[in-house]
Amino acid sequence: MSRQQKLPAGVTLNKAIFLDRDGTINVEKDYLIDPAELVLLPGVGEALRRGQEAGFLLIVVTNQSGVARGYFTASAVEELHDHLQRELFSFGVRIDAFYLCPHHPEHGAGPCHCRKGEPGMLLQAAREHHIDLAASWMIGDKRSDVEAGINAGCRSILVRTGYGRQEELGLPPSTLIADSLTTAIELVLAKK
Repeated sequence: MSRQQKLPAGVTLNKAIFLDRDGTINVEKDYLIDPAELVLLPGVGEALRRGQEAGFLLIVVTNQSGVARGYFTASAVEELHDHLQRELFSFGVRIDAFYLCPHHPEHGAGPCHCRKGEPGMLLQAAREHHIDLAASWMIGDKRSDVEAGINAGCRSILVRTGYGRQEELGLPPSTLIADSLTTAIELVLAKK
């Protein structure tokens, strides 16, 4: 959202923590679609609750190329997100919104603006939820997550869960890196 954009009277900007899903919130599993196979990473529920209690919106942004590849439908992804939401409710956590990119450059429509490292999903969320991107964070386990956050104007953190340990090798030395979502949220809260 442009800082120049005028908001309706009485509307204030929110701050958000944008979250990759697989490998960041839950155990990485290629083309996860079966709710029975979703396993939260240790400490995720408590960490997300701390971020929510600190006033951040929690927004999941996830690349789901399995839709473009024909492995599953977007509605099946929504059902999985409903299941994830129920799992997090037990920790007192509510994800404010889910955004997914169903595209893949080699399957279907070609390049898009929503596939991370592009910032499309974050920019859409910023418009729809009145988010101040400069006061917000992107947390994920891939270089594309970090790039999406930077390209949207957020601060970004790579977590070493999921693909994070392999992905950190080529990142600039200034990149913030955390061992888990728990330590990433601690970094966010220390820098807010």
